Amino acid sequence: MSQRVSVFPLGGALLFPGMHLPLHIFEPRYRAMVSDALARDRRIGMVQPRPATGSTDRPPLFDIGCVGQIVDVEAQEDGRYDIVLQGVSRFRIVRELEVTTAFRQVEVDFLPAEADATLAAVQRASLEMESRRFADAQGYAVDWDSVARLDDESLVNGIAQIAPFDVAAKQALLEVDTIAARADLIVQLMQFFGRHGDEDEATLQ
Repeated sequence: MSQRVSVFPLGGALLFPGMHLPLHIFEPRYRAMVSDALARDRRIGMVQPRPATGSTDRPPLFDIGCVGQIVDVEAQEDGRYDIVLQGVSRFRIVRELEVTTAFRQVEVDFLPAEADATLAAVQRASLEMESRRFADAQGYAVDWDSVARLDDESLVNGIAQIAPFDVAAKQALLEVDTIAARADLIVQLMQFFGRHGDEDEATLQ
């Protein structure tokens, strides 16, 4: 069944089901959005804007996003908010609604949860190995013991959410329908961005 969702368009910031996303809300329109969500169902949709071809305050949106539940909120004296969203469900935008609010609202269809959220042992090992290579190349400090204790879904969605890929790549990860396919795409993207990063460094030298 289609539902109305208030959306926060933010390029590069993705939310996946089960994951947490901290946000600092300071723009007046999004402060109004958080206030509205707190008064209703505490839900906000995260969606990426499409790359704009011109200057616009309302860029077109990608079709797929994820709705999150506000699970933690701290209101500042000046009206700003620090919130944490927990991913609930991916959605597909049916249409954008004509509204009088400063923030945007859309009609969405929620996508079904992934039926199989597990990886084959060899696929898990490949993902962890490539993640180590990528993290080392980027200079990231990672607690790999904690990573090893994550279940497959948390591992895959966690990497997909925080990986420093571009907007198009992150959107592709969100639109993949299964954990296994998302894990494969993460490995491909790490290899691609890692390889091009090495080429850029060689060029600079």
